[in-house]
Amino acid sequence: MGILPIRIAGDPVLREKAKKVRKIDASLQKLIDDMIDTMHAAPGVGLAAPQVGQSLRVVVIDTPDDGLKVLINPEIVKASGERRVMEGCLSVPGYQAEITRSRQVTVKALDRDGKQVRLKAADNLLAQALEHEIDHINGVLYIDHLQSADELIPIRPSVDDEAPEAEVSLA
Repeated sequence: MGILPIRIAGDPVLREKAKKVRKIDASLQKLIDDMIDTMHAAPGVGLAAPQVGQSLRVVVIDTPDDGLKVLINPEIVKASGERRVMEGCLSVPGYQAEITRSRQVTVKALDRDGKQVRLKAADNLLAQALEHEIDHINGVLYIDHLQSADELIPIRPSVDDEAPEAEVSLA
């Protein structure tokens, strides 16, 4: 297991629609383990394979209330309501912004063993993370939900945080 480099806004892999996973094999399991390690080390709540340079429909999410979720080929099958949430992204370091997300989200996917799973989340961090990470595998960043770069709020990094700020443009 290992920590993978996280791709930053401007990297073309973050704008690709990721490929569907056709086979769950040892190399995919290693990628999942490395993604989990990378997410925890960052630290983050979620990570999508394109963020580590792999154009695959694989997402890992770990929230305090819902625990670790590994989702292969996730799809939002139902979303309803709206709410404003503060959001940031490991691929857009140094910034956060308030955006609109759904109140309730239902997602179908495969787990890491290839079993069909269905997740329902409402008004919580899991609902927000599901939408955020599924956006990633569709080539969408949270900054795409903004009207202007002026809506971005700089985050003051901690003393030991060495992550570079991303060059952000909303084109």
